[in-house]
Amino acid sequence: ELVELEIRETLDKYEFPGDEIPIIAGSALLALEALSENAQIKPGDNKWVDKIYNLMDQVDAYIPTPQRETDKPFLMAVEDVFSITGRGTVATGRVERGCVKIGDTVELVGLRDTKTTTVTGLEMFQKTLEESVAGDNVGILLRGVQKTDIERGMVLAKPGSITPHTKFEAQVYV
Repeated sequence: ELVELEIRETLDKYEFPGDEIPIIAGSALLALEALSENAQIKPGDNKWVDKIYNLMDQVDAYIPTPQRETDKPFLMAVEDVFSITGRGTVATGRVERGCVKIGDTVELVGLRDTKTTTVTGLEMFQKTLEESVAGDNVGILLRGVQKTDIERGMVLAKPGSITPHTKFEAQVYV
């Protein structure tokens, strides 16, 4: 209780709502040790594992789910590119808006001529997906695209939703 009081005072000191924020006492180490001994632990079998479940319930209840722009056309900036032997080229990045599904046609825009391709696979944290939505960090497997065709800074977008510009006119006042 003394530790919780000090934590709440520190939160108040830095202008966080110390009286409102849930504080869950527990030990991740003891929960991990219990799960290492028996991976089949169910809620109620171990108090330390229950504390972790309680912590995650409080996180879900206290932190609001971010609003995702799923109603707008798909757009993802390419952060990295990989070539997977036997599969093809994978572009990774964060989906900024919209959603993309396996089989969707997308455009590769920027730095070079615009190229149209098809999404043949989606993966997030080593799990295969059928669909990815705004906010997801994903790898997108692209049909017929070589690693040399794509690089960081390019974007994948719904066909016709964005256009690249190679020139613009500006007035600068110094």
